[in-house]
Order: sequence, then C-alpha cells, then structure tokens
Amino acid sequence: MVRRVFFSFHFKRDAWRAGQVRNSWLTQPNRESAGFIEGSDWEEVERQGDAAIRRWIDGQLNGTSVTAVLIGKETSERPWVNYEIVESVKKGNGLVGIYIDNIKDKNGLRDTRGINPLSQHQFSDTGGRFSDAYNTYDWVLDRGYDNFGDWVEEAANIAGR
Repeated sequence: MVRRVFFSFHFKRDAWRAGQVRNSWLTQPNRESAGFIEGSDWEEVERQGDAAIRRWIDGQLNGTSVTAVLIGKETSERPWVNYEIVESVKKGNGLVGIYIDNIKDKNGLRDTRGINPLSQHQFSDTGGRFSDAYNTYDWVLDRGYDNFGDWVEEAANIAGR
C-alpha cells in the first residue's frame, strides 16, 4: 500500500541528508515499491513567517498517515520539529524515527548522533513516551533504502491507520 508521508527534520542543518531519504523513491522501480509519496517547498514557506509555517505544516499533514522524523544532531531542539510531532499524533499519524547521522554529506562526512525527539514527548492519556510506542531506525545501518516502505507501514499499523 502506498502511504503519504510527512517528513520532519531540521531544515537548515540537515536538508542535504534529509534529501537523500526524501528522494530515495526516485531510484526505485516505482513509487509503490518505495512505499511513500512526498513533495514540499519548505524554503518558500519559511520566508513568509511563523503563521505561514504553521499553516503549511498543518496543510502538509492533511492526507498523510505517517510522519517520518529524520533525526540529526540538533533535530530534538527544533521548535518546528516538535510542533510537527505533536500535531502528527493529534491527527492520528503513525511516527517513525530515522537517524540520519550516518548518511555522508556532500563532503563525505558523517555527523554526530542527536537525541531522539520522540523520547521527549508523552501521550496525554497514558504518559508513555512516543519513543516507547514507535520504532526508530538508522538509515544506513538498517538499510533504509530497502526497508523504508516497511517502516512506514509498521508505523501506520501501530497508529491503527
């Protein structure tokens, strides 16, 4: 099943690494085998201010069933990432965390592993952490190119979607 995925990440710091994940479907035989469809123009929206960003995030979440949180060194510190995570859970999206620190940047360098932002949020009804309910993977070590579609499906199933 093809699912629409919203990608949450620290745009300024991790855009290149996130692009490797977000665009991985381009080299798959078709979008169904990649397991997701995604498209966004963050740069243009960011120039319009906080209210526009909030509207854009809310609009991009519409029609999605899973939010993939791409975790870099500073992702957990980003207010918009935290907003996206909370809003995703409110709308019933499944979550999947993906460490991207092992993806080499354009200079061939890896990064420092950051804190999983899913561990910083709790469900209001049970108090359990999002990271206890949803899985987190390493894009490189867990072969994200081959397994991302399965991770998305797993997250959707956990959320009951």
